[in-house]
Amino acid sequence: MIETIRTGGAVSLVAIGLFFTLVSTVGVLRLPDIYARSHTASQADTLGAGFTLAGVVVALGVNATTIKAVLLLFFIFVTNPTAAHAVARAAHEQGIEPWTTDDDQTDRDLFAAAEDTPSVDRTGPEDPTAATADADESAPDDPDPSDGGEPA
Repeated sequence: MIETIRTGGAVSLVAIGLFFTLVSTVGVLRLPDIYARSHTASQADTLGAGFTLAGVVVALGVNATTIKAVLLLFFIFVTNPTAAHAVARAAHEQGIEPWTTDDDQTDRDLFAAAEDTPSVDRTGPEDPTAATADADESAPDDPDPSDGGEPA
C-alpha cells in the first residue's frame, strides 16, 4: 500500500516537472526578447527540474543517493535564477532594449540597435551594384609582388 502511494507520488511529481519544463521550452521559443526568455527559463525550468528531482527523491526513498539528489535540487534552485539574472544584466549592459507591446521590432533589429549598426535589410540592397562594388574594393585583382605573386 505504501509502495503504491510512493510510486504514485513520484510519477505525479515527475509529470508536473515535465509539464513545467515543457512550458519553459515553449516560452523560450515563443517569447519576444531576451528578458522574457530568461525569465521563463529561470522560473519554469527551475520548477520543472525541482519537481522532477523531488519525484526522483520520493522514488528512491531514504539512502545516500537521495541526499545527492536533494543537494542537486538545492544547487539548481540557487544557480538557475542567478544565471538568468546574469544573462539579463549582460543584455541590459549591452544596451538591448526590452520588447514592449507597441514595438514591432524583431530580435535582429534590437541586436542591431544595441550594436549601433543599421538594421539588416531583408529585401536586399537597393542598388545591386553597390554590394559588388564593396566586394571588389576589398579584394585587389593585382597580385602583390612581395609575397611571391600570390593574390592577397
